[in-house]
Amino acid sequence: MGKNGKRIITILLASCLIAVALPRTVDLDQLYAASGTTDISTTAELRKTLLTAMSQRTEELVFTYKGNVKGLKKQLQSSIDEAMKSDPYIQYTVKSYAFNYKGSNVSAEVHITLSYRETKAQTDYVNRKVASVLKEIIVPGMSNHEKVKVIHDWIVLNLAYDTSLKKYTAYDGLVTGSTVCQGYSLLAYRMLEQVGIENRIVEGTAGDQLHAWNLVKLDGKWYHMDTTWDDPTPDRKGKVSYNYYLLSDTEMARDHFWTNNGKYPAASTLYREVLHGLITEGGSKTAAYQKLYHTLDYSLYNESDAIREHAALKEKVQTVMKDGGTSLTFRYKGTEQGLVQDLQDLYQLGMKSISYYVSNMADTTDLRVKITWTL
Repeated sequence: MGKNGKRIITILLASCLIAVALPRTVDLDQLYAASGTTDISTTAELRKTLLTAMSQRTEELVFTYKGNVKGLKKQLQSSIDEAMKSDPYIQYTVKSYAFNYKGSNVSAEVHITLSYRETKAQTDYVNRKVASVLKEIIVPGMSNHEKVKVIHDWIVLNLAYDTSLKKYTAYDGLVTGSTVCQGYSLLAYRMLEQVGIENRIVEGTAGDQLHAWNLVKLDGKWYHMDTTWDDPTPDRKGKVSYNYYLLSDTEMARDHFWTNNGKYPAASTLYREVLHGLITEGGSKTAAYQKLYHTLDYSLYNESDAIREHAALKEKVQTVMKDGGTSLTFRYKGTEQGLVQDLQDLYQLGMKSISYYVSNMADTTDLRVKITWTL
């Protein structure tokens, strides 16, 4: 490679199609001969019955509804919606549903059909695999901050984005190694849930495509986490990005868009400030939080550490080289033209080639730069 190096803009363009559960056309005139095997008379009973059926991946559900049949259509629709929303994993696993009923003003036979993207056996496999993985990666004494980090990394390292846009489930991801964003989000949801960390799945758009990611609650505060966009596309084995790791609404909204309307909790806190506060407080987890702070490159927000001239860059690179390293991420105060000149001067250290990745530092006028080199 020549001395001019190589410029790569680090903008992830992974697209994602969300497979949403849309109801089929409901033909209320169609009559079913099957008789109800269960009597239901309250909304609570109806929702419980529906949720149980969905959890078991039941495809045909028949029961007798006793009550005001006049409002049954609306009640069935709202109960199905509520049952699905009560468990995000079920919500995004149900592929479609339809319902019909017949009867008098005070009683009706109800027939509901459902189809799923994951069978009961496949979901059971996901649960077993998640339990097995968590047993390996979760160490006794870990804080929730550490648990989120290792779960995020495991998903990114073990899944690849399905560019065929045909795989939508966590099962697909675990068995075949690839899935779309919905599968990433479902797996993150299940893994976080199993370690007691509350989280939600967010629907929106990113890269001009429908997209899904997670909202994660840590110490009472919510953050966005997009494991799909933190996984390089095409897949790069062993590579994990943190560009979309525990972001605030403002940070996420730079290239992700979603409609809230009270649907999702607000993420108004900067995680780097929270992590800095935990380090300042001290305690048994200080070293772990310092390591996490460094891994996430939050030290770049310390303006005093920003590189302003070639001598400072050369010194940092030499320190990395002494430890056998071949890459460095830093904050650069200057223009890209000036950066290129400073990088060219590094060839005096005996490098054969230098590549650099550049983007704007959030909330600053500076550049975020990652350089890699060969000797």
